[in-house]
Amino acid sequence: MKKLFAQIMKFGMVGVICFVIDYLIGIAVLNIILKLGGDQYFEFASMAGSALGFTVSVIINYILSFRFVFERKEDLNRKAEFVVFIVLSVIGLGLNQLIIWVCVGPIYNNVALLRRLLNYNLAYTGAKVIATAIVMVYNFITRKIFLEKKNEA
Repeated sequence: MKKLFAQIMKFGMVGVICFVIDYLIGIAVLNIILKLGGDQYFEFASMAGSALGFTVSVIINYILSFRFVFERKEDLNRKAEFVVFIVLSVIGLGLNQLIIWVCVGPIYNNVALLRRLLNYNLAYTGAKVIATAIVMVYNFITRKIFLEKKNEA
């Protein structure tokens, strides 16, 4: 149990690093698109920034995860491991995008109180935090199941 707790903590640290990278890229893209195109591109800008940030952070996450968090399966070559990691991450990206779209599209755009309380950066940030929390749980569980070496007791 201590090993699992330590692993979860390491996964959390890697997650925080990757979240910061993901978020900074996402918010930069959001603001660039809004400056160039205007407020009508908020949903598109949120999705584009989120996708680019997520993509960069997945590569960094792969490197850090197998250096500090998970024990590699000995019978799985690195190319196959990376492909599985990417497939799981693409599913995570789909989940991430869906959650962000729901938060900034149907919810933010249709709730006047939220639009009065939150500017675009705060709305995006809230959506990103919610999406990240959900996808982080998905990532840990799926990587543990499909990519980590099983320890025989």
